[in-house]
Amino acid sequence: MDLMNKDLVSIILPYYKKKDYFLESFNSAYNQTYKKKEIIIVYDDDDLSDLNFIKKIIRNKKNVYLHLNKKKHGVGPARNIAINKSRGEFLAFIDSDDVWQKHKLKKQIKFMNSKKINASFTSYSVINNSGKVIDFRPAKKKITYEDLIFSCDIGLSTVVLRKNKKIKKIIKFPDLKTKEDYVLWINLSKKKIDFFGLKKNLSKWRKLKDSLSSNLLQKLIDGFRVYHIYLKFNFLKSILYLFLLSINYLKKSI
Repeated sequence: MDLMNKDLVSIILPYYKKKDYFLESFNSAYNQTYKKKEIIIVYDDDDLSDLNFIKKIIRNKKNVYLHLNKKKHGVGPARNIAINKSRGEFLAFIDSDDVWQKHKLKKQIKFMNSKKINASFTSYSVINNSGKVIDFRPAKKKITYEDLIFSCDIGLSTVVLRKNKKIKKIIKFPDLKTKEDYVLWINLSKKKIDFFGLKKNLSKWRKLKDSLSSNLLQKLIDGFRVYHIYLKFNFLKSILYLFLLSINYLKKSI
């Protein structure tokens, strides 16, 4: 990797109809105490009514780049566009309604460098639309492929990946409405890239009732696709693993 890009963190931030939350989300990324960073925003909406709002927020901000999709591609492909444009040694992901603690990147990059690891995640809080904490998800010490196929215990907005030669070609989100991050984590873990947890509460995931991630039917459809299409399990095995995944999700939600 070019020395100019060493230790640079490329923050991937897709945008689609989250005007009420974007400013807080963007500021939490831009105001990180870790200074060697760039932010790549992908505006992924056919409706351009929020575009000037975004442009006003990022005006005169250094190392912030805005890409406008000519048509809506979906969150997975939108992230892939940003990844392809990224220059950093590290990739960090944040959705446009989630929030980072100000020391998140500093603590997480230090953790990854000290442990010499390629993939990490952290503990996080679950908040509602008004920002009230309604749950807490502690990070496990380590998550492997064998863990992931039964339960996804990795919050997307907590993840940082080291974009080295070993995993660069694998880092691609599928075109799914939900669970696109789950597929990527599985694909990485299948290549023996384990995820290591930093047990510090450094992010807030916003749980919205009208979001795709809260749509039960969509989650079940995409969950089946994860097993049947991406993992190539047969029909019955896919149903069984989907059932187990759902049970583990319900346990976390209780």
